[in-house]
Amino acid sequence: MPAKKARRILLKISGESLLGKRSYGIDPAQAKEIAKQIKALADRGLQVAIVVGAGNIFRGISVAAKGMDRATADYMGMLATIMNALALQDAIESLGQSVRVCSAISMPEIAEPYLRRRAIRHLEKGRVVIVSAGTGNPYFTTDTAAALRALELNCDVLLKGTKVEGVYDKDPEKFPKAKLYRSISCTEALNKNLRVMDATALSLCRESKLQIIVFNMFKAGNILKAATGGKVGTIVKN
Repeated sequence: MPAKKARRILLKISGESLLGKRSYGIDPAQAKEIAKQIKALADRGLQVAIVVGAGNIFRGISVAAKGMDRATADYMGMLATIMNALALQDAIESLGQSVRVCSAISMPEIAEPYLRRRAIRHLEKGRVVIVSAGTGNPYFTTDTAAALRALELNCDVLLKGTKVEGVYDKDPEKFPKAKLYRSISCTEALNKNLRVMDATALSLCRESKLQIIVFNMFKAGNILKAATGGKVGTIVKN
């Protein structure tokens, strides 16, 4: 599959992946474990861009559903992604890997502004690039931001790390006999409402023929397997 020849990848991870054993916030030990897997990618010569969510700190949609203005809630969620990005940056740098945090919202004291050409240049120089603050616009999820940045940065594949093995026909946490798809098309995933990513993100990937691999990122070595063509997770293709 194309991931075997991947040169540049975008890794989408959820904010919850940084929780570790906590119920809220960031577990430094868990961030370090993820950082080790990311450094393993860079050590292989892969160019790595990352988009991280904010669910461990703030969920804009959930708060908006309880009465807060949706745009305000989404901006708060964007700020939470920057907190996660800085924590991940610290963990990766502690392993000796060069990394840059880029933000779609201007805050030059703590992050570079996201500029496509600059981000590509960082990748070419072997730096890990963490793109934060979503798209910089409310009403768009970090899934959509991941698809958009993967396309802008000319990534070969979008890797979506989850807590389950891949894409199922129903929620595997509620239905133990749920069927795991090893391969599925973007169109089928949209038609069946499988929630691989949100509909906007899936449509972007389908239109641009960008392959997605959905996999369990909590199993040691799975990120490297997904990036280098190993048999892991579900391939979502066009």
